[in-house]
Amino acid sequence: MIQKHNLERVSEFVWQVPQTFRGDMRAPARIYADEALVEDALEDKSVEQLINTATLPGVVKCAIAMPDIHQGYGAPVGGVFATRLPEGVISPGAIGYDVNCGVRLLASRLHVEQVAPHIQELATALYKNCPSGVGSEGSLPLSAQDLNEVLENGSEWARKKGYARQEDLDRTEERGRMAGADAAAVSKRAKDRGKDQLGTLGAGNHFIEVDRVAEVYDADAADALGLFADQIVVQIHCGSRGLGHQVCTDYVNDFQRTVHEYKIELPDRELVCAPFESNEGQAYFKAMAGAANFAFANRQILAYHIRRSFEKTLAGIVKDFGLDQIYDIAHNMGKVEEHAIDDARVKVCVHRKGATRAFGPGSSVLPRDLRDLGQPVLIPGSMGTASYVLVGTAGSMAQTFGSTCHGAGRVMSRSKAKRAVRGEKLRDELTARGIVVRAGSMPGLAEEAPQAYKDVARVVEVVHQAGIGKKVARLEPIAVIKG
Repeated sequence: MIQKHNLERVSEFVWQVPQTFRGDMRAPARIYADEALVEDALEDKSVEQLINTATLPGVVKCAIAMPDIHQGYGAPVGGVFATRLPEGVISPGAIGYDVNCGVRLLASRLHVEQVAPHIQELATALYKNCPSGVGSEGSLPLSAQDLNEVLENGSEWARKKGYARQEDLDRTEERGRMAGADAAAVSKRAKDRGKDQLGTLGAGNHFIEVDRVAEVYDADAADALGLFADQIVVQIHCGSRGLGHQVCTDYVNDFQRTVHEYKIELPDRELVCAPFESNEGQAYFKAMAGAANFAFANRQILAYHIRRSFEKTLAGIVKDFGLDQIYDIAHNMGKVEEHAIDDARVKVCVHRKGATRAFGPGSSVLPRDLRDLGQPVLIPGSMGTASYVLVGTAGSMAQTFGSTCHGAGRVMSRSKAKRAVRGEKLRDELTARGIVVRAGSMPGLAEEAPQAYKDVARVVEVVHQAGIGKKVARLEPIAVIKG
């Protein structure tokens, strides 16, 4: 069991488990945290899981934990590491079950006072038009051919069907389509789970939130993104639903055999993996990319329904509400990228599980209008707390494979939160604070209570001070839509 005295303090916000801590480590393990957050991390098995990822074949530089780290399946949520290609591995458990769980931010052209009188009706319209909850079915049941096209083309499929603006795709990570996806690598079971779920929110920590821009930290960056004080914006937080979960399940099961065939020794069977360039590794990557494309399209359809809800609610009241896309970012992804390692450009597979890509200024993957700024980074808080808009930095490129945190990070399991919190009481507390809540499940609401999470402001301050993300604006909720 690792303890605080085993950690070396590299800087004010960086702690390190040296490679010598365990004989099977191929690289050090680094934790971005302040004093309180590092102690939180040591309360569960997340740091031990981080150390385990540092043992995987091909791992380079260091395994990294963001300040929102908490225990996950195999690898910690909030973990980042890269494996050198072609010899390195890819691990489904180190990418995550909810493939491309991500966040999209839409910015209206409205001030909060224009929307406040209509927020009850707007929240009801959003809840009605954006199906949520476990097993929810969307308004777009897909034929087998359509589903295959979604898996391979993502948001581009939605654009061709009239559900997306071209500007939406330009402001989406990977422009809404992961290259290399192959529908044939996705099992029938996964497809069956996903075919009726496009355009649905799901349950758990997924949400739609109507927010106001409560504070601007960097006026120039906010202006470049199209954000201003007291503006109404909308966040979407969801992923690939049952389809992505099944993709991970399928390949975790398959790789139990694969690790033996390739004689890969692991400290935890939940970290099963395959050489990236192997047939098995490539099959998983193609399926994961397909699930990621499903998630991009899912958030795109939800964005369409959100715009429709605003239009219906504000018809005759506001002519131009906007809802232009600021950005759409992905968590739980494996990406083939090039990064500087030991003064050389190295091709790697970056695993970001509960972590956000945060490329700095000048990156060619960014749209031209954002290239000088850096990639927008969206950090949602727990329900009823603030969320943040940041941008990627040169520091994130140098330190963390162009990555930063993805949220607040749990400190309480869902079952424990349900025992500690009554959903009805939480709803009443949020209502008393002026936050409109629409939720289909009171136990589900309790699972996501603010006290079940770390302080998101503290998490964001660490990444800001450590230079792996720069604060632009803080958002505060006025309406929350949950499953």
